Amino acid sequence: MEEICINKKVKEETSRILEKYPKEKNQLIAILNDVQEKYGYIPKQAQIVISEYLSIPMAEIYGVITFYSRFTLTPKGKYNISICLGTACYVKGSQKILDRAKERLKIEPGEVTEDGKFSIDEVRCVGACGLAPVFMVNDEVYGNATVQQFDKVLDELQQK
Repeated sequence: MEEICINKKVKEETSRILEKYPKEKNQLIAILNDVQEKYGYIPKQAQIVISEYLSIPMAEIYGVITFYSRFTLTPKGKYNISICLGTACYVKGSQKILDRAKERLKIEPGEVTEDGKFSIDEVRCVGACGLAPVFMVNDEVYGNATVQQFDKVLDELQQK
């Protein structure tokens, strides 16, 4: 019963988002961006509503979502921690930061803590190679990062 209520709510909220867009296929990325902003990910029910609204197959929507790293199909934590594993960051030790995040939060990349507070993502580049290694919490970038700095940031977030 609860799942039906959630799906109905997602359908209604997605429909409200769609009201501001013409029924044109070239609006898909902008629509997905708005849905992602609303939920932190793109729920399947929202994809169904978008598919019907734009008259495009679900497979096409899925293809766009999975092509662009900005979009995700899984919920994220309140604090989404992204750790760059691009070449510059990796060479300068970002794997140690990722290992520490997994150890402290007891989750793997792509997962969310049971309380919904934290999630971890591996990313390939955040465009801050000069600050390597880099990790991000939501949209805040932490450059020249160390395991100690990561621990300090995580401690502060856990107290919020």
